[in-house]
Parts: sequence; structure tokens; C-alpha cells
Amino acid sequence: MRSTALVRIAVGVVIERRKARSMWVDCLWRPVSVFAGDPSASPWTRLGAEAETSLFYAGQAVIELHRTETTNYRGNLASGAPALWVVMHPNASQPPYELLAVTADPAEGEAFTDAGNNLVEAVPMPSDIAEIISRFILQHHVDRPFVKRQRAQGTSLNGNAAARTGRD
Repeated sequence: MRSTALVRIAVGVVIERRKARSMWVDCLWRPVSVFAGDPSASPWTRLGAEAETSLFYAGQAVIELHRTETTNYRGNLASGAPALWVVMHPNASQPPYELLAVTADPAEGEAFTDAGNNLVEAVPMPSDIAEIISRFILQHHVDRPFVKRQRAQGTSLNGNAAARTGRD
């Protein structure tokens, strides 16, 4: 299927592996940051380690910006803490996760949680990506006034005639 995105932003994703304090799992994984561009490192390159924590470059994704979602992007930027949602899907092999998507749309980020087993984390949005999204909003956003729909006289919320009583 062909994408309808007007702007595509290449990003790299950094994830953290932390030793778990649990008898059921050895370690916990979570996305911690996103940066603009495409590094020369291969996916799952170890970036550094401290006592019980390691950072990995998980790979590249693309943030797609769509004209119809500018209201969501604008709300994200106006939130005071703009975020990007990183979506990872568990693998049965190593590495334990596959990078699926990165989005600036909070509604899309939330929708990715519906699968149930996806790892979805909001990470801080870098200022250079926020600037690109801000320019996109300025160029493509159209304010659409809220219009309250009027029900036709004699109908209920589900469209049935209010006069119906169920009696024959």
C-alpha cells in the first residue's frame, strides 16, 4: 500500500536493557530516545553499558506526517512535553524486539497498544524533530470548526423513531 505521508523523517531509536528484579524475567527493555537521521551503526549495536544497564541502537524508523493529523501533532507540541511513540514487537529469537514504528501522533501511538503484546513507550521529542513538525503544521493545518449535528425531529440517538413504543 502506498503511503499518503507528505513528509517522512528518518529517525534512529535507542533502547535500554536493564537487569530485572524479578524471578520471572532476566531483563527489561524499553525505548529511551529517538534522534533524527540514519547512523552508520547496524541495528542492535551496543552503545554503552553501566552496572546493570546497557543501551542499544535498535535501528531506523520513519515518522510519517499526514495533513489530516495536524490537530494531533499540534496538541502534542502544545502539551509542554512533546513526545514520540516508539513501537516494538516481541521476537521469539534474538534480538528480543523488532522496531515497528515511531509516530508523533498520540492517537496512533495509543492505537498501537491495542495489539496487547507490543511494547509502546513515549520518549521525549528532540527539538530538531519538533521544528520539522511545527513547520509542517504551519504549512498544512486547517482549522475545522466543531459543528454539533442536529438530530432530526422525532429520532433518538440510535436513529429509531422516538414515537415507537414497541407495542403493535
